[in-house]
Amino acid sequence: MSVERSREMGKEVGAPLLTKSEENNGVGMVSSSDSSTFCQELKRVSSMAAPMVAVTVSQYLLQVVSLMMVGHLGILVSFSGVAIATSFAEVTGFSVLLGMAGALETLCGQTYGAEEFGKLGNYTCCAIVTLILVCLPISLAWTFTDKILLLFSQDPQISHVAREYCMYLIPALFGYAVLQSLIRYFQTQSMIFPMVLSSIASLCLHVPICWGLVFKLGLGHVGAALAIGISYWLNVIGLGIYIKYSPACQKTKIVFSSTALLSITEFFQYAIPSGLMFCFEWWSFELLTLLAGLLPNPQLETSVLSVCLNTTTLHYFIPYAVGASASTRVSNELGAGNPKKAQGVVRVVVSIVIAEAIIVSTFFVCCRHILGYAYSNDMEVVDYVADMVPLLCVSVSADSLIGVLSGIARGGGFQQIGAYVNLGAYYLVGIPIALLLGFHLKLRAKGLWMGTLSGSVLQLIILAIVTALTDWQKEATKARERVVEKSVKTHNALV
Repeated sequence: MSVERSREMGKEVGAPLLTKSEENNGVGMVSSSDSSTFCQELKRVSSMAAPMVAVTVSQYLLQVVSLMMVGHLGILVSFSGVAIATSFAEVTGFSVLLGMAGALETLCGQTYGAEEFGKLGNYTCCAIVTLILVCLPISLAWTFTDKILLLFSQDPQISHVAREYCMYLIPALFGYAVLQSLIRYFQTQSMIFPMVLSSIASLCLHVPICWGLVFKLGLGHVGAALAIGISYWLNVIGLGIYIKYSPACQKTKIVFSSTALLSITEFFQYAIPSGLMFCFEWWSFELLTLLAGLLPNPQLETSVLSVCLNTTTLHYFIPYAVGASASTRVSNELGAGNPKKAQGVVRVVVSIVIAEAIIVSTFFVCCRHILGYAYSNDMEVVDYVADMVPLLCVSVSADSLIGVLSGIARGGGFQQIGAYVNLGAYYLVGIPIALLLGFHLKLRAKGLWMGTLSGSVLQLIILAIVTALTDWQKEATKARERVVEKSVKTHNALV
């Protein structure tokens, strides 16, 4: 492809932010100085990370809007049931799919960097088929939501509502599986605009759709669940139309064929550790909330932990977006055989999140006495949250670096290491320390949070060491060899 043609394609709406010719020519053509190289990479990562925040927040708000709509019904049992069902669905379904889809950040990212454009569509097709199959056992488990919740001593009426909500949320699960595959398809090509447009449009449509189903048609919490499914599928349809008709997607078009199914084994090789890496961390914080219910004065302790968890979750969208950008840049450069550029990306993204962590932590410290008012007017809760802010600042700093290092791990294909690290950090260290501090030493919610935070810090230290010791030249060679070897195997299978 000529330089002129590459630049013409770059002008198209939704074309990749980085043209292949510009990437392959190297940063040195712009400037030989390290500062110039750093600034150029900073611009590239920022141009991806900022819109990715909009994408992730828009998708997250779909479930928040549905929960708010049910809350305005004024039926406490419905609100409680939907709140528990949302948490249950996240833990058992959506987190699994989100984690497994991370395999595409390695496969599609490195393949795109190696300019094997046709395989990118095959990997995406393979992911869609595989994740849909994964949805089947999850859907079966959701039909027993009430029985599972009753095992944890939940109220029967609330458990019944939760089961109904999860049952009608099953279409959303399948839509989410396809959506996450398409998101990675666009992300690994640095095609951000289509994702932003479709995600924001789906959120805007979700509000009236949810309101109509919940209130106008009188479907209540059932309507709220159906609305989420409709919005996810509208998002999928929008992205599908873009892929079909946009010239920017012609070389990487997704075609359902038997060739794509040949990659299922390879996809699972990365998807399983990627899913475990993500879920081990997510599940540990959900377990934290359950443990808070066993403390003396559980209403206060659970409320405070809920405030802290919601705050860190909202913040995590920023480092997650930077991590997604890092994953794309690292995987593209490794696939293109540019280890020095991949290493340069690591320095840039780590610098970004360190600065972001300092800014956010400073804000929390300055607003520590009013932060609790965003969630409650109870002075006891507000004062308790203010007391938790120092720990919250450490969590924010750790989350920022973990989000980026996890993205680097996905881009480099280190998911298996990440899965082992998260398992050990949270379940062999974090949770036991949380139990010791929270119950035995009677530090209550603060002790539980300190214990889980110790797991996060350990995870951060190990991931940082792994990243620092990575031989990027070796990883680039492995990426190129994997792409070439896969090309030969696919050719032989077709012949």
